[in-house]
Amino acid sequence: MSGVGEELAVGEESGRQGAHAGVRAGDGVRAGGPGGTRVPGVPGGTAPSPAASRRGAVDPVKALMHRHRDLCERAVDPLEIAAGLEAHGVTDRTAARFRHRDVFSLAEEMYARVPRDGDPPARPAPDAPPAPPAPRRTWALLTLLPGVLGAATVTGLRLTHGRTRLLLVTVGALAVVLALRAALRRGPLGPREGIRAGAHRSGTWTCWLLVHAALGDGLLRAAVAGGPDDLPAGTGGGVWPVALAPVLTLLLSCAPAAWCAHLLSVRARRRLDTSHGLEEFAASVRPLLLGTFALYLCALAALTALCAAALGEPAGYATTLTLGTLLLAARLLHAHGFPHAPAAALAGAAAAEALAVATVFAGRLPGCGFLAVPVDTLVSARGPSAVAALVCGTAALGLLVPAARTLTRASAHARTAPPC
Repeated sequence: MSGVGEELAVGEESGRQGAHAGVRAGDGVRAGGPGGTRVPGVPGGTAPSPAASRRGAVDPVKALMHRHRDLCERAVDPLEIAAGLEAHGVTDRTAARFRHRDVFSLAEEMYARVPRDGDPPARPAPDAPPAPPAPRRTWALLTLLPGVLGAATVTGLRLTHGRTRLLLVTVGALAVVLALRAALRRGPLGPREGIRAGAHRSGTWTCWLLVHAALGDGLLRAAVAGGPDDLPAGTGGGVWPVALAPVLTLLLSCAPAAWCAHLLSVRARRRLDTSHGLEEFAASVRPLLLGTFALYLCALAALTALCAAALGEPAGYATTLTLGTLLLAARLLHAHGFPHAPAAALAGAAAAEALAVATVFAGRLPGCGFLAVPVDTLVSARGPSAVAALVCGTAALGLLVPAARTLTRASAHARTAPPC
């Protein structure tokens, strides 16, 4: 913002100097035609118009265009320029110093003043082949793959035994991970064009949280009781029970999460086309963002009840809903060009869950029993799922704050990616 302030100061000083010069040169000036005023001694006898004098030696708008030259040249409409300016800190108050009512009006002038080729776009030939199918079908199918493969793996886990079960679990887990990775790289849940997919990857932490949702509660219950004495059997019984319903629910929820994110993107683009200021746009998008989370949570709650009834397991609403909210908030922020906060939140939640289990085992060391007291107390009062619900709920609340601030900005929904 310091560069913009300097441009404004130079522009205002130039405007004052030009105004004083015009007053001194206006002695004995006669009114001329519509294009300007008659001035003695000026070739052609006509002085520049007020609009031309405003764009004098130092034009602040021109200086701002030079500062954001790449943005102005690659923009396909004024909305992209407005979103880019907002991403660089230009607000409606700053636009008022450029004698514009808001950033959108300033972006319209900047877009109009960019030299462009006047040739219209070429029309397709009459016999041109039909356009390829919309990419929506691709990402819609990709979001269904994790749930389908997860359901197939769970079914095979219930029907097999011994080495066949181990082989099936290994192959199924690998297939689910690959399908989940593909679903998070394409469509509404993937990063937009211009954002590096490999930057600040959070897929590892997402997989860790899903594994903990399946094995963490059983391990924590066994650790508090003095175990575990054996490896998990892959079912809901035994000394180390495995919770399959939460994982299957979250895998199936990839499809409704993608459609909720798509709905948010489409509605926000429409509001961007009709808004006349940044504050107006933020106020109109905020209810859309809250509605997106509410719609996803309703779908997630229904899937939780369905999967729990189908697998004969208790419906852990607290753990599933908090983890689902955390993952959706992380994907929305990452997809719209803000990957730092999601990576930190997911890594923090994974570390906190691992630390909770580690403190229980560390409390068995001589003189270290106090380390296990907080987790033992919480598990005894609310059960082992309370630990994951507390950790994921805290991380989700920590992400909702930056999500409400950043996902209501015009730059988050522009066609070009904002700076990370």
